[in-house]
Amino acid sequence: MQKMGLGNLTDIKGCPPTDSAMGAFGKSEEVAHGKDTTTGHWEMMQCVVKAGFALYPNGFPKEAIKEFEERTGRKVMVESNLPASGTTILDELGEKHLKTGEWIVYTSADSVFQLAAHEEIVPIPELYNACKIALDVCNKYCPVARVIARPFIGTGVGKFERTPRRHDYSVEPPEKTTFDKLKELGFDTVGVGKTYDIFACKGFTKDYKTNKNNEDGILKTIQAIKEDTKGIIFTNLVDFDMVFGHRRDWKGYGAALEQFDAYLPQIIQNLKEKEILIVTADHGCDPTYRGTDHTREHIPILVFGKCMKHNNVNIGTRKSFADIGATVMDLLTGSESEGSFAKELGL
Repeated sequence: MQKMGLGNLTDIKGCPPTDSAMGAFGKSEEVAHGKDTTTGHWEMMQCVVKAGFALYPNGFPKEAIKEFEERTGRKVMVESNLPASGTTILDELGEKHLKTGEWIVYTSADSVFQLAAHEEIVPIPELYNACKIALDVCNKYCPVARVIARPFIGTGVGKFERTPRRHDYSVEPPEKTTFDKLKELGFDTVGVGKTYDIFACKGFTKDYKTNKNNEDGILKTIQAIKEDTKGIIFTNLVDFDMVFGHRRDWKGYGAALEQFDAYLPQIIQNLKEKEILIVTADHGCDPTYRGTDHTREHIPILVFGKCMKHNNVNIGTRKSFADIGATVMDLLTGSESEGSFAKELGL
């Protein structure tokens, strides 16, 4: 990433700027008021939600919890239904959940209804179905951007850990996204990781689930590239956010960046002559900042393609993540969209 110009975007120890970046580099502000997964992904794909989703710092309303309990057949633990760290709450309430089988419900600084359950107490199909019920209930009483299934395993405090069978249930984007438009035009639209779920399964022709870690997502991305995808492959590597960012584990975050960086040559090697790679992010999650919330800063944009005629191109600070989606549209359709930086790539 240093060779791609990452060090040109901000001061990074050990990653100096270069005057011979391979491709183009820049960064982007966010138009949406939120700093969460949903608004970030949607804005990248040209669906800008300026008003933030509702937050629930005091937990979800009693009528919503009551209907959720009635429809799922399980009680919600009275100590839950509050903003919490996903790992801390397991140590606080996990043992009681093992004894009672009651749901652990919590939210965060994002607009999410999170539902935690031990895999040996609540079967995965039951947990997933409960999340669908929760989304329906929330749409009725307390709208959220997403409901997230948080299955975990373990035997006690300090031994509980979340499993890769997390699943997101999102509300639908309020307007057509880049995925919808490209699918209608006959292009392949491929999601890797939780991308498919974030867009409520709309606009995709194929979905690669990742059930392990970042490396699983990287390898499935390479697989998708090898399968001669004609359109867009959109990969979300969740460990940066879920495993390291929220937990403020800067050492783990650094190791994950190094792992991804080590795979970049293989990804680039598999790119076909007219394919473009864009490395970016959907929001901040600074592992050196206080608290456990997402952070709000510029996202990086690193671009490389064997067909690019120009290198060391500074595309500057974009005013919206939507410039990425606009560029994708232009590269694939030959259109000239507002905010696009396709021409700057010399294609």
